[in-house]
Amino acid sequence: MSVIQTIRNKYGKIAGGIIAIALIGFIVSDARNGSFGSFFGSHDNSIMIVNGTKIDPKVYQARIREFEILYGNGRNIDDATRAQMDEQAIQTIAVETAIEEQCDKLGIQTSDEEKKELIYGPNVAREVHDFEIQGQHVFNNPQTGQFDPGYIKAMEKQLQDNSQKIDPEGKLREKWEAVKTKVLRESRINKYKILFAGSIYEPIYMAKRAFTDQNAKAAIKYVKVPFSYITDNDVKVTDEDIKDFMQKHPGFFQVDQPTRSIEYVSFDIIPSSSDTAKTLDALAQVKEEFATTKDIKTFVNNKSDEANSYYDGYVNKRMFTSRFADTIMGQAEGSIFGPYYENGGYRLTKVMDKKTLPDSVKCRYILVVTKNKGTDIMSDSMAKEKIDSAIMAIKSGAPFDSMVNKYSDDDKSKGGENTFVLQQKTTLPKNLSDFIFNGKKGETKVVNDSTAGFSGYFYVEIMDQQGIAPAIQMATITKNLTPSDSTVNAIYAKANEFAGKNVTGAEFDAAVKKQILDKRIGDNLKMSDFTIPGIGPAREVIKWAFDHKPGEVSGVIQLGDQRYLVAKMATVQDKGIMALTPGIRQQIEQRVRDEKKADAISKKFAGSASLDAIASATNNTVTENDSVTLNASYISGLGYEPKVVGYTFYPGFQPNTVSPGIKGTGGVYFITVISRSNQPIDTSNPGLIQMLSSQSRMMEMQERNTLMQSLQQAIIKKSDIKYNYQNF
Repeated sequence: MSVIQTIRNKYGKIAGGIIAIALIGFIVSDARNGSFGSFFGSHDNSIMIVNGTKIDPKVYQARIREFEILYGNGRNIDDATRAQMDEQAIQTIAVETAIEEQCDKLGIQTSDEEKKELIYGPNVAREVHDFEIQGQHVFNNPQTGQFDPGYIKAMEKQLQDNSQKIDPEGKLREKWEAVKTKVLRESRINKYKILFAGSIYEPIYMAKRAFTDQNAKAAIKYVKVPFSYITDNDVKVTDEDIKDFMQKHPGFFQVDQPTRSIEYVSFDIIPSSSDTAKTLDALAQVKEEFATTKDIKTFVNNKSDEANSYYDGYVNKRMFTSRFADTIMGQAEGSIFGPYYENGGYRLTKVMDKKTLPDSVKCRYILVVTKNKGTDIMSDSMAKEKIDSAIMAIKSGAPFDSMVNKYSDDDKSKGGENTFVLQQKTTLPKNLSDFIFNGKKGETKVVNDSTAGFSGYFYVEIMDQQGIAPAIQMATITKNLTPSDSTVNAIYAKANEFAGKNVTGAEFDAAVKKQILDKRIGDNLKMSDFTIPGIGPAREVIKWAFDHKPGEVSGVIQLGDQRYLVAKMATVQDKGIMALTPGIRQQIEQRVRDEKKADAISKKFAGSASLDAIASATNNTVTENDSVTLNASYISGLGYEPKVVGYTFYPGFQPNTVSPGIKGTGGVYFITVISRSNQPIDTSNPGLIQMLSSQSRMMEMQERNTLMQSLQQAIIKKSDIKYNYQNF
């Protein structure tokens, strides 16, 4: 005790001081990296900066959530889809921020009245018009089947007042709020885009010019001297030649944002033979009980690795896409086929029942609803009386479609006619489904049916049945083939050993060559990317690439449950003209060599008196083409040669003379024009003038579509965007 007391007396203050300093350091560090980072001037937690505007992470997170709600369709989102959403969110926010800045400068706004019109008016935004819940258009009038804005506020009120009844989890309200947010946010952005579309005007003069070009014909003779006339060894290409070529053609080699290229080795996480044996053993243990169990649905859903895998419908050969379909459909009722491997797992399939069913059924019906969405519409007796009145009128000669218009509570636009395919059998009301698929053509029946929140009477007539063929009801148990922990550990150990022994670029390359590994390339990676072609979602790899220098080698990077990866930084490309890397040189070298060859060939035969002389000197032939058209860059027999077309119709090039060398895609052309012809426009022909006017409008529409498709890319290119990729 005396020793402890001595320490307390002598060192207590020192220890307290050290603890205080540590706490202060922790607080400062947290502040620098948290919400107070900007105060310390060392940390920017924004996602990106667009033309000086910082994008808060909350904006990015809200956009991702919006995508999940609107496009996730209630399903679990896999890694690949999430990566696409992340990437799309970054690009969308960048474009919208840039456009909003322009809207502010131009004074483009959306008034309160316009906002109401977009959500509640007769001309609502497309997203409101098409709003669906479980595949149903929410705002369609059930009487007419058409969109009715009067149902919008009624639905909103129902969500607010009766949320526990129709929307206990709040998902419907969340989706509707996401739609409204998106529509209002994009309202003035759409106005900005429409300004561009409206700026396009195609005068009729352009249609006349296109007509004239289309009817301008020429006949030529030509000699093609291929680039191979001069061997590659006779043409030297230096780095200076390639740099000069890139400077002369900057549009081909301009990089709008920094990129990185990596080389990598992938250690894929795949099951071993022992994993396969364990999976097959698991199926063997359930096979006997599978054959005898009475509650097949519960058994399958409990034993199968696939959630809710039991399907109580029937499938025919067209629906059953398995490569074992013929074999399984040929099995006796009650038999079990398997185990067999398919779609990442081993399966056992039991044939439950066999029938002959139509692939599709055309029917017509009158529906009288007694309950809809949990709300009572009319009594059962009144509905039956209404159906009986319709049947009596039809039997007395009244047209079926007129009774549909008078009595039916369903869509009336097709006279009550509908066609259903076998895949829909389990989604239809059961009694209706059983009758139309099991009945015969021409039969009629009154069907009383009900589902969750709906009930009513159908008067149904089977009009036609197509594709009547054998079908089976089956049950399948799936055991996914996945790698065990020991398999994963062994693969990780192999990747870790490779990374640990090869820490430099030279060692990486030597090990790849010695071990004969499959080295792959991830090229042109951008800061805003979330995926790498050939890998899939790989944000950690991209982030690593932008934090390291060429030649540096990563540690082991795990990508989901699919692979381990070891990467080497290959090249760094900053914004501007591409750097002359070995890969770029390889792409351009032959083009530069062909340029030099074309120049040499043109000079050698400059001033030749005839095509025959050039053909004789180069061991080629003179060819004739009498169907060269001014508005076509493609020439029959030559291919895509727009320069040849241009020179053919060049007014300064006289017929019956030999042209200078014209560099084409595969060689140098020398041509002689035999004749040219034009068809003047007959201004007295009203039909032709009307056709040209229509063509002018069509050209205008095409130009608008082209502009709108390229607008986003142009905005990104012209904006100053700095990605804080560490914060993604």
